[in-house]
Amino acid sequence: MLGPLLESEATADGLHLTEVAFVPEIRLYLAGDAILLGARIEATVGHRVAPPFWADAWVGGRAVARYVLDHPDQLAGRRVLDVASGSGLVAVAAALAGAASVTANDIDPYALAAIALNARANGVTVDVRAGDVLDMLDMVGTDDVVLAGDVFYNAEAATRMLAFLHRAQARGAHVLVGDPGRPHLPRHRFEPVAEYQYPASTNGAPQDAQITRVQVLRPTRAAGNH
Repeated sequence: MLGPLLESEATADGLHLTEVAFVPEIRLYLAGDAILLGARIEATVGHRVAPPFWADAWVGGRAVARYVLDHPDQLAGRRVLDVASGSGLVAVAAALAGAASVTANDIDPYALAAIALNARANGVTVDVRAGDVLDMLDMVGTDDVVLAGDVFYNAEAATRMLAFLHRAQARGAHVLVGDPGRPHLPRHRFEPVAEYQYPASTNGAPQDAQITRVQVLRPTRAAGNH
């Protein structure tokens, strides 16, 4: 039911297939107004739903997508997990970059439907994994890649995500995180691998409107020991 609902929104006034600024190789079904889209979905299904974070392309995710497209050698032939995938932007970028397989995870069932829709729109294969995987060590193996586009947006999410990312790194995974300056990211536990100037006028989530700089980070090796 979720897929048809999103597709009906896409053909009406809720979602539009849009070239993603800063990552123009990718097109996503995005909302002109995510708040209005959320209200429409709630009116359709008759109950409250989580805010449609998946209907925006967040700045941190754009940075990670840009980085993996520019550095395909870091993903080629490897398994990739995109955690808290949202729109699927980062997962789609990983697939385009030549990953052997890509799994996109999110706890929001609407996000999973959006990821599938966006993967089809870009002609790539992305597996979707529902539910909370942050305590599942078997999700990540040695030499896998774990991508987290923009996940440090509140304190509770940050604490659990940090622990998961460090466990993944300890198992031998290559971990990359996008950050446009979220207050809950402990920067002393990460090191930058890339930094981008980001045009403030670029379309995206309203809360990102004033962001002009975004980094791609990896956990420091010593961080997991503290």
